[in-house]
Amino acid sequence: MKVSHILVVLIVCAWPLNYLYQRQLGAISFLLLAIFFLVISIKEMRKQKQAKKTDSEKAHPQKFK
Repeated sequence: MKVSHILVVLIVCAWPLNYLYQRQLGAISFLLLAIFFLVISIKEMRKQKQAKKTDSEKAHPQKFK
């Protein structure tokens, strides 16, 4: 995910999360932010695994008999 997309999502969600925090429901906003960053980190891990897989395939091509 691009940094600009992440910032836009956080800015758009800032008001509702602040509203929850003011209503003494800060745990919900914290949980939503934690889920958001978990999804981002999972996507980044998948990208890294794909890049590593393609690099290893280029470095060691399979030999067919």
